[in-house]
Amino acid sequence: MHHLIQDIALCITAAWLLGMVAQWLRQPVLLAYLVGGFLLGPACLKWVVDRESIETISELGLIFLLFMIGLEIDLKKIIAAGSRISVTALVQIVGGCLLGVVAFSLSGFKLGGPAWDGLYLGVAAALSSTVIIVKVLYEKRELDTLAGRVTLGVLVLQDLFAILFLAVQPSLNELKLTVVGLSALRVVTLVAAAMAVSRYVLPPLFRSVARLPELVLVGALGWCFLVGQLGEWLHLSREMGALVAGVSLSTFPYALDVTAKVTSLRDFFVTLFFVGLGLGIPIPGGAELALAAAVIVFTVTSRLVTTFTPLYLLKSGLRISLLPAINLCQISEFSLVVMKLGEGAGHVSPRSVAGVSLAFVALAVASTFGMTRSDGLVRGLIPWLKRRGFRDLDASGPVAGDAAGGHGHGARILLLGFFRTASSLLEELSLKAPHLLSSVAVVDFNPVVHAHLQARGMKVVYGDISQRDTLAHAGVGAAEVLVCTIPDSLLKGSTNEKLVRQLRELNPAAKIIAPAETLADVARLRAAGADFVSLPRLSEAGDLCEAVRAAHDGVLEQRQAGLEVRLAERKEVLP
Repeated sequence: MHHLIQDIALCITAAWLLGMVAQWLRQPVLLAYLVGGFLLGPACLKWVVDRESIETISELGLIFLLFMIGLEIDLKKIIAAGSRISVTALVQIVGGCLLGVVAFSLSGFKLGGPAWDGLYLGVAAALSSTVIIVKVLYEKRELDTLAGRVTLGVLVLQDLFAILFLAVQPSLNELKLTVVGLSALRVVTLVAAAMAVSRYVLPPLFRSVARLPELVLVGALGWCFLVGQLGEWLHLSREMGALVAGVSLSTFPYALDVTAKVTSLRDFFVTLFFVGLGLGIPIPGGAELALAAAVIVFTVTSRLVTTFTPLYLLKSGLRISLLPAINLCQISEFSLVVMKLGEGAGHVSPRSVAGVSLAFVALAVASTFGMTRSDGLVRGLIPWLKRRGFRDLDASGPVAGDAAGGHGHGARILLLGFFRTASSLLEELSLKAPHLLSSVAVVDFNPVVHAHLQARGMKVVYGDISQRDTLAHAGVGAAEVLVCTIPDSLLKGSTNEKLVRQLRELNPAAKIIAPAETLADVARLRAAGADFVSLPRLSEAGDLCEAVRAAHDGVLEQRQAGLEVRLAERKEVLP
């Protein structure tokens, strides 16, 4: 016990110090934890060498990691996933696994009991990192874009696939119909029992202690270990039970409260898991480095094939087809979990675990840089793809309501970019100035927006408004009013100041309207050539001021009721 406490102290200290270095270098802290474990472990400094300590640290961390992954799986989002996301996820997951199994088995990795390296490597290479992707997309403010939603939808369904694989994994050495059926029955029993208790028993218990945060935390931990132990009794695993425990609480009324209470403890044990994983990584030799390189090449290639292809065939456009493929080009932390469990079950060799771990580290660094520069990468790839025969949505012929063959000619008012502000503007025009709608055209590269606008008979031009060719193609030179609708924080590849300057060069006579986010932006946009600069925060402040006054006067509910009546009448493209 003394050695375990000492080893945990060393692991946490190393994780903290290297985590700060990773933060300064703008790299995922998970990499720091792996490196910290490697430095402390038997392969390097030999400060932590007790095998029992290493296994205990890893198992505790893994149980909490899977519990939190389960808590964050939104079953409602899985059920509500659109066909674009569902088809893409199915092709990416199944296609990635099959390609991986074939590629790695042909490379000499075994595919049958007791060694299943080829299967585990294929599964590990098919999963992408939720932690890294969500962090980068959040920082880029792209979580709510179409490409961001497709990426997140694929990640959610990847997690569901990983759960199914973990359910089958203990029976791999006895893949008979009866054995698989028995495993499925055990999983159904575990899930049904957990769901029933979380639905009918836990709510009143948690409600009775809702005002005592420490009991909410203890209750959540007790549930995690109870279902984990049930999974062990059913000959599945404690880790599988912890995952089911989290999933069963994901639709729980107190799920957010439980997540908030467990997060700090989760971070502690997740840190231990990744440090523990690093403790087991040997000094990489030629075989491990060669495998890591093969996994990296396969992962990037398979993502581009299995993600780009279905999106392209679903007529999503080259941009929306490429961005999720770039976003998903790394290996998941769940892949490390799968490999670790496989090693514990004797299904995979330490060499395979080390190769995947090294590939995880390398791809995490590379994909972070790739995602932050994805817009530039896409703009460079689109012309290259077009020269090789790939068609974009701008080559699909005339759009509804536009006899000019896809150009914005004849439109006196051009809306440049289409997000929620443009959606509300279009609704306001339809309510207050419907005679202007026939003179309006929209320029944007979102295929979903195109479908909705075309269904309404609107003129719409496909293209990236940060590109000068798109602006010229859209008919900017002949328009009378040009409205920039995307704020700088969401605009990709340009700024409103640069956009206004380009618009003024292309059309010196047009009236240009542009948005500003700061007071200083107003002067810059006016100097660039904008005739009118909107400051959305002023309108929002006005609404908030009226709400505060209504609250003070005791009529806030009436004001909200009036707002809800107005909202019910609106039929926006982006609700």
